[in-house]
Amino acid sequence: MYESPGRVTIAHNVLVTIARLTTESVPGVVRMIPSGVQGWLRRGSDQGVLLEIESDSVRFDLFIVADANANLREVGKKVQEQVARAIRDMVGMSPESINVHIHDVAYPEAELKPENP
Repeated sequence: MYESPGRVTIAHNVLVTIARLTTESVPGVVRMIPSGVQGWLRRGSDQGVLLEIESDSVRFDLFIVADANANLREVGKKVQEQVARAIRDMVGMSPESINVHIHDVAYPEAELKPENP
């Protein structure tokens, strides 16, 4: 059996970056948005990710703008699944919760343009 000669620490920003990039890669996510006043002093809040770590437990709040043509419930579930998988695979932690907050929907520009007379 191998015993570690020391310990491994992972910076909060690493977890925020993994969660942000994974979320942005999910089809139906247009972009992430700052979390606003509720996350004013929490890490990652300016990137659309709020992160809480207590001993071995990690909790995420993700703030997104979704594609108006996507199934919002499915987008949220896919974000949760993909972020959980990425954190488990890359860091070896199991997230306690991943809360997805859809703050807005984005319509394609073609739908917003007035028709030519």
